[in-house]
Amino acid sequence: MQRRSFLGAGAAALLAACSFGPKPSTMPSVSSPAPAGQATSTPPAVPPRPLRIGLALGGGAARGFAHIGVIKALEAQGIRADLIAGTSAGAVVAALYATGMSGFELNKLALHMDEATIADWALPFGTRFGGWIKGEALQNYVNRLVGNRPIEAMKVPLGIVATDLKTGQPILFRRGNTGQAVRASSSVPGVFRPVTIQGHDYVDGGLVEPVPVDSVRSMGADFVIAVNISADPSSQNSDGQSGVLLQTTAIMGQTINRQALARADIVIRPNLPDMSGSDFAARNRAILAGEQAAAAAMPTLRAKLEQARNHASGTVAAQ
Repeated sequence: MQRRSFLGAGAAALLAACSFGPKPSTMPSVSSPAPAGQATSTPPAVPPRPLRIGLALGGGAARGFAHIGVIKALEAQGIRADLIAGTSAGAVVAALYATGMSGFELNKLALHMDEATIADWALPFGTRFGGWIKGEALQNYVNRLVGNRPIEAMKVPLGIVATDLKTGQPILFRRGNTGQAVRASSSVPGVFRPVTIQGHDYVDGGLVEPVPVDSVRSMGADFVIAVNISADPSSQNSDGQSGVLLQTTAIMGQTINRQALARADIVIRPNLPDMSGSDFAARNRAILAGEQAAAAAMPTLRAKLEQARNHASGTVAAQ
């Protein structure tokens, strides 16, 4: 945080006077009274910078509809994100929310969303990588809804997390094609084909950052609200190829997720114990679970927000 110091008119006059005639052997005390007839001046207070709230939306396939309920509940209490980052399903919601859509507009979109519009099936044979879904339909769907705006042109600063397939390192997309970045972030290996961007192949961001707490913090968030929709592997149905792949991703991300969530200021966990990541028919229940979880967390959230604002104000005043 940039620090600025303000010099009062009285202090300026005192320094000017010290440059003429014999210099005193000791510097006058800061608390010394001003000479008669000389006006005292109090340095102007530095206005506190508003606390920047970051929203970190995690991955979880169809469980991602719960993010919409969380956003609705936050908005109902006058809380809007200043920065937003998303992984996988969270990247889809984050991209749409970053355009300036409200929670209710997102809810309306969710209710009219047809799963078939984002599933462009393909034979996984004869391609460089496997994958039953190409992902181009998801990319086009997102770009249409955001009006083909690139990431850097959003109303709310947006970050989208994916994984570099070669290095295993996370990548935070802050610029470029929004739909393509969301597609990369959502490309669960074995289900979606990896996405090639500028010579690099990217897959699901949930492999390295299931809930992008650190990413939204790196974007400048002072206070991070994390939404964890990841499923407990022990409660999930791992039948079928897609079920096994989603289950594998959930197991791999458990430890990483636990460590990242500890660095959030507050974590909201929608209660969806028996909803699988492929259950798009349960979207209404997921949205409601998100609203309920956010409402339950609201007293703690407000208390921590107030504490963070007071701390930020005190830090500025001390400077």
